[in-house]
Amino acid sequence: MRDDAKSLWKDTATDAFFGQSVVDDAACSVAVIGGGFTGLRAALSLAEAGVDVCVFEAQEIGFGASGRNGGQVNPMLPVKLPADLRAAVGDTYFDRLAEVSLGSADELFALIKRYNIDCDARQNGWLRADHCEQARREARSAATEWNRFGAGFEFVDGDDVKSLTGSPSYSSAVLSPRGGAVQPLSLVRGLARAAHSAGAKIYTNARVSGMKRKNGRWQIAVNERSVQSDIVIAATNGYTDGLVPGLARSVLPLTPVQIATGPLNSNQIGPLLPQGHTISDTRRLIMYSRREPGDQFVFGGIGYRLATGGIGGFKWLLRDAERTFPSLKGVNWQYRWGGQIALTSDHVPHLHEPEPGLLAGLGYNGRGVAMSMIMGRVLAERALGAASESLPFPVSPIRSQAFRNTQVFGAIVAMHGMRLLDLHESKRG
Repeated sequence: MRDDAKSLWKDTATDAFFGQSVVDDAACSVAVIGGGFTGLRAALSLAEAGVDVCVFEAQEIGFGASGRNGGQVNPMLPVKLPADLRAAVGDTYFDRLAEVSLGSADELFALIKRYNIDCDARQNGWLRADHCEQARREARSAATEWNRFGAGFEFVDGDDVKSLTGSPSYSSAVLSPRGGAVQPLSLVRGLARAAHSAGAKIYTNARVSGMKRKNGRWQIAVNERSVQSDIVIAATNGYTDGLVPGLARSVLPLTPVQIATGPLNSNQIGPLLPQGHTISDTRRLIMYSRREPGDQFVFGGIGYRLATGGIGGFKWLLRDAERTFPSLKGVNWQYRWGGQIALTSDHVPHLHEPEPGLLAGLGYNGRGVAMSMIMGRVLAERALGAASESLPFPVSPIRSQAFRNTQVFGAIVAMHGMRLLDLHESKRG
């Protein structure tokens, strides 16, 4: 993390996981590039199957989005309607992907329980609040459609919404009882410990600078050393660079940001999400919030990268937090931090196999806490020999996003416009 980032997760996480250093040339059966949720979940499955697997993380465990995200476990893809998902992946994969995405929260919480990962996990439900009447109509229609496939969404209205959220800003919401929250930095550290205990070798401060295929094996350059591997899994998501040709241009980077208070008194924290739900809303630039076991409150949204290398968007978050939750007026926001995630053009995670023995999975579109675990498991299954036709994700070619540079450089202007529209609709609604 940048020195100017102060994260609540870093202050409240379990002890750091310290990996090995790359000091000699080495060899393994599977090399995983990226020590976040995706890579570590893949490594855990592979190690338990008896595979000689190595994980190479360029920084420390949890440096990337896995240790910086909002920690919300939302059990569905950000695809509006079942028909949209069917159009994105086709009939063959629709039922499988719908099933695993709607069950992704349950799978994550079961994994946490199985490996006894200490990460403040709670499955108290997720509220998606409607910011205006049109959003309410669209959300109800979509939820009704998804319920036909077992989503289990419920509708909440009026005083019940205000009571459950502690906000006067919303009068309706869709409730997903299977949703919840985790301390994400503790989760990724716990996942690293589980993978290590299963036999995975985990290397930190181990940047992969290049790789090429020679004589049927991959030759991987790591910290000026050479690692040979039969299979490579690229699990870098929002921090993807040019290592796999075209992969970075296949996704659009986005910068979620969060602010958090220190411990609050009962008047400040008491009305907010009293039953432990997490919350997000239906705005174009969403807000997402939660209360912590130590009575801290976390409020998140969408920020942007500054030309200086820092992150912007915190001033808007501070204003929006007090507008959405009036009991927070005047509180001391001690923390602010952000990270980088990856968006795909169809809002569905992508699984690629551009060369024999090279796999990549990325693009969780803001649903990474749960969906990255699914992808990691599936990447391991493919590496173990599962037929591509049996997977929940189609194996797709890498395609550059249309007008990607324009979208990246125009993001700040576009976000200001979306913010104004959101505010106008919220006031009307």
